[in-house]
Amino acid sequence: MADKVFPSSKPTATAAPGGAAAPTTTTTTSTTTNGGTTKSHLINPTARLPYRPQPHNRRRNYRPRRNYCCCCCFWIILIVLVLALLVAITGTVLYVLYRPHRPSFTLASLRIHRLKLKTAADSSSSHLSTLFNLTLSSKNPNSHLSFSYDPFVISCVTSNGDVLIGNGTLPAFVSDGKDESTFRGVTVASSSDLDAETVNNLRPELKKGNGVSLKVEMDTKVTAKMGGLKSKKVGIRVTCDGIKGVVPKGKSPAAANVSGAKCKVDLRIKIWKWTF
Repeated sequence: MADKVFPSSKPTATAAPGGAAAPTTTTTTSTTTNGGTTKSHLINPTARLPYRPQPHNRRRNYRPRRNYCCCCCFWIILIVLVLALLVAITGTVLYVLYRPHRPSFTLASLRIHRLKLKTAADSSSSHLSTLFNLTLSSKNPNSHLSFSYDPFVISCVTSNGDVLIGNGTLPAFVSDGKDESTFRGVTVASSSDLDAETVNNLRPELKKGNGVSLKVEMDTKVTAKMGGLKSKKVGIRVTCDGIKGVVPKGKSPAAANVSGAKCKVDLRIKIWKWTF
């Protein structure tokens, strides 16, 4: 029986020119189990795999969070704008229906019982002694709006130099719709020592023949109420200017001229240390 010779499965190396061995290529043959065709795959060990860029997962992770923040900001701004619009509409409707007005104040009379400035012989000190008697009235011109006032702090000063010549108080009260309140016998007095600068500003006023120009200032806080609605306390200042006072002679009081006095009401808004 003759022996069969099988060829070697190892690839033969082909000598390259110059005696160097040529690179070898490995051939891999795969056969399908169902008798299909045979495919061969050539593997080159010196070849490099192609570069495939990886997707940026970090950017994909931040997109939903950024969109969520944008949506939240949009809805918050929209809600604030809608609330502001509703408040403006409500305020306009209330103003058209009720037409609120500021309260008015009137200085009916001012009687000066004492207004003396005494200076020592050596001009080292000066003493001011005053006593005034006021009659004030407050009127609420609104029908559906009432005002609740805290106690008033009253100050009487000169119109030109703003020299303080008297202090007083007015008790708290409530002014209902179309109500008018009158306060008689409000006392404003002072007894204090003055410095040289204040005396120099006050003395020319007392020597005027046509009288001393006076101004009455009243500071308080007020709360407005309309039906079931109630506002917060707001500071106000009532200023009555245009008063001409006369220095009394003897023991009888002197009546000041208040025919030209006008009282105005201003809001006093305090922000930290400043009052506007």
